[in-house]
Amino acid sequence: MSDSPVLQARQIPGIGELAITPFDIERHVPTAHAWLRSDHARFWGMQSLDADQIRDYFTDVEAAPDFDAFIGLHEERPTFLMERYAPAAEAVGAHYDVQPGDIGMHVLVAPADKRIPGFTWAVFVQIMDFLFSDARVERVVVEPDVTNEAIHPINRRAGFVYHRQVALPGKTAWFATCTRADYRDALCDFTAKDSA
Repeated sequence: MSDSPVLQARQIPGIGELAITPFDIERHVPTAHAWLRSDHARFWGMQSLDADQIRDYFTDVEAAPDFDAFIGLHEERPTFLMERYAPAAEAVGAHYDVQPGDIGMHVLVAPADKRIPGFTWAVFVQIMDFLFSDARVERVVVEPDVTNEAIHPINRRAGFVYHRQVALPGKTAWFATCTRADYRDALCDFTAKDSA
């Protein structure tokens, strides 16, 4: 059972309980290291880092005033990693006109032991709901690698609008944004199609 404070949790039919907790350096670095060194996480560009380097990375994240890391749980087991950051403080902020209320997001869903239909989408909705639960957040910004074909359909399904490709350290990325209205409309559209 997790000792970390649960920031958000819900039961999802067919999925089980998903929860978001703060990243704990001592408890979560070994798990994050195992995930990040796998081919599954190649788009994070951290496969070559050893455990000490991963610890240093998350220690820096913890100390940063404009960057946070979280561990997501499925039935109390660590299952996904999420980072939340201020775009103005990161490389992507040099490529667009950052607005008040913008927040950046990175997500990594761990390789599954057993496939659960709809699991990745449920995680994505959990994360988006968590981000928008902060009344100050008006728009979520992402910058996925252009070759990460798995994430683009999920982003678009959640309402992200893809604007243009940008050159970021170590990758060419799509710059995409999702406002509260974009997200609400996408979920309504998805629910309507699902019930048709």
